[in-house]
Amino acid sequence: MASGETPVHSPLVLPKPIPDLALEEFQLFQALVLRESGIHLGAKNRAMLVSRLWKRLRALELNSFSSYYRMVKTDPEEMVLMLDCICTNETHFFREPAAFECLRNHVFPEWVANADAGKRGKTIRVWTAACSTGEEAYSLAMMLLTHFPPAAGWKTEVIGTDLSTKVLARASAAIWPAEKMAGVPLEHQRRFLLKGFGPDKGKIKAVEELRQMVRFQRLNLTQEPYAVTGPFDLIFCRNVLIYFQWETKIKVVDRLGKHLSRNGYLFLGHAESLHGVSDKLQFVTPKVFPSPKSPMARGGALCILQRRDNAVAE
Repeated sequence: MASGETPVHSPLVLPKPIPDLALEEFQLFQALVLRESGIHLGAKNRAMLVSRLWKRLRALELNSFSSYYRMVKTDPEEMVLMLDCICTNETHFFREPAAFECLRNHVFPEWVANADAGKRGKTIRVWTAACSTGEEAYSLAMMLLTHFPPAAGWKTEVIGTDLSTKVLARASAAIWPAEKMAGVPLEHQRRFLLKGFGPDKGKIKAVEELRQMVRFQRLNLTQEPYAVTGPFDLIFCRNVLIYFQWETKIKVVDRLGKHLSRNGYLFLGHAESLHGVSDKLQFVTPKVFPSPKSPMARGGALCILQRRDNAVAE
């Protein structure tokens, strides 16, 4: 700068204020989200909706929620992105360990015994609904490869579905922060997870053997027909029904039941006990689990349903 010149300062750019979301506008989004996803947004979710949708308003350079509502109603791609913003995706490997203990100690030995007795084949198909970033799907895949090795003639498959395309992309990549490894049993860490180094330091990745048996796709549990082909021996649908109203919960559980194989198991979250859900399903908790004092039952009661023998899979 030459002597005597006056410095020129760039004008200060202030962040745009977040527009208000009027009650009437919130109710419109509330009805739209319920119709498109089955997720019920209560009055307490109003602030959450504002903070999450504001990201889309900024990206699209819109200055009101009403203009965004008009857009999202007519744009299927933006509808997907909006639902991506709204969905809460929290998961980790071997979440709620009692469910995995039940598989290890009860369900898997039952399948092995039935196969040895010629009562079932050696193909196992598993579906994790609302799979988020994939940790549940890969946790199940680790267990299946351990207990039902291909060398012994077993064929296993895991399908993960979710409403959010954002988390499905992360699940397909099978890469997570290294701290996620803490929830994985040591023997599974050694066999199934790779530690990154160099630019990938601080990350872990599933080995090829694991990635090959898991696939992911987008699916809305509240809209039929489901884009998966049953029957499945095991369905995990945990910690998602809590976002649905009662009538929707019943419909979803009944639809999931139609995709179970005869005597297949449906695992729900520990806080999702449902009574009278379907005449095709029966609760198996009393026959499967030990007493509530057992370490297996810690962290809340599990809710497991089994397809009745006289039900016909679709």
